[in-house]
Amino acid sequence: MTDDIRLAFAHPSERAAASTDIPYDRISLRDYVVEVEIGAFQQERGHLQRVRFNVVVEVLPQTGPIDDDVDRILSYDRVTEAIGEELKAERINLLETLAARVAERILLEPQAERVFVRIEKLDRGPFSLGVEIMRARGGDRPAGQEHAVAPHPRVLFLSQEAVHADHLTGWLDQAIAMDAPLIVCVGAADSPAPQARHALAQRRIDLLAIEQNAWVLAARDPRLIVVGSRTELDWAMKNGQTCIWAPSKIVLDAVDGPSAGSQDTAALVAWFAGQMDAAELVLIGADTPQGAPVPARSLPVDAPRLT
Repeated sequence: MTDDIRLAFAHPSERAAASTDIPYDRISLRDYVVEVEIGAFQQERGHLQRVRFNVVVEVLPQTGPIDDDVDRILSYDRVTEAIGEELKAERINLLETLAARVAERILLEPQAERVFVRIEKLDRGPFSLGVEIMRARGGDRPAGQEHAVAPHPRVLFLSQEAVHADHLTGWLDQAIAMDAPLIVCVGAADSPAPQARHALAQRRIDLLAIEQNAWVLAARDPRLIVVGSRTELDWAMKNGQTCIWAPSKIVLDAVDGPSAGSQDTAALVAWFAGQMDAAELVLIGADTPQGAPVPARSLPVDAPRLT
C-alpha cells in the first residue's frame, strides 16, 4: 500500500500531520458517536442512526505560559458543542452539509486555524459510509456559500375562502407594495385528503394537500412562485420574488418541528413565520394562533384593505 493510499484512509490527525509544514498544535475528538435522524433517502426519515465524528482542530502554539488555565486553550467541549448545535439547528440530508457547517462553526473559535472533519454513518450496511473535509481560517468560500443576512418577510395566510375571494388580487397588490418581501401561505383545499394508518405517511399526505392548493393559487397570479426550500426562499426575498410556501421540506427537515398537525394550518404558518423571523403575520379568514412567535393580526375575508 502506498503512503498516499494509507493516508487516504488514515485518521484525520495523521492526514493533518502530513499536509502542512506549519508547526500547528492539534487537538482531536476521536470516535464521537451520536444517534441522529439524517439522510436524503425516504427510508432514513423517522429513524435514528448512529453517526461517528472524528475531528482535528489545528491551533497556533501558545506564545506564553498557559498557566494551566483552561480559558487560554480551545476546549474539547467547544468541538462537541459545535456538533450538537448543528444537529439541533435543522434536520440535514447530507453528511457533506453537516461536515461543512461543523467546520465553519469551529473556525469561529479564535484559536482555530484549520479543521479536519470526518463523519461516517455506521448503520447503512456492514461498513462505514462517510465524508472528510478540511477547512482553514480565511479561506475563500465556494461560490454561492456567502451568508448574507436575509430580510424579514411579511407572511400572508389565506384561508380557503380567502383564496377564492374577489379581493385576492387587491390584497396581493397591497402586500407586494409594502415594506417587506411577501411570502403567501395557504391551507389544504376543502376536499378531503386520502387517509393513511401510519402517522408519518398521513403527515406527508396532509402537507402535500397544502402544496397542491399552493399550485392552484399560483396558477391564478403569475407573480406567485411555489417555493419549498429555505435557500430558495432567501434568494427570492433578496431578489424581489413573491413566493407561496410549499411546506413539506422545511417541516419534515425541522429538528424541532411544529407541534400542531399540518391540518391546523394557521398554527403551522405561525411556526413558519417564526422560523423566517417574519416582520409580521397577517391572516385573512382565520383567527390569530395563540402564542404566535411574531407580531400577528387577523382580517375578515370581506376586508378590502390589509391596513
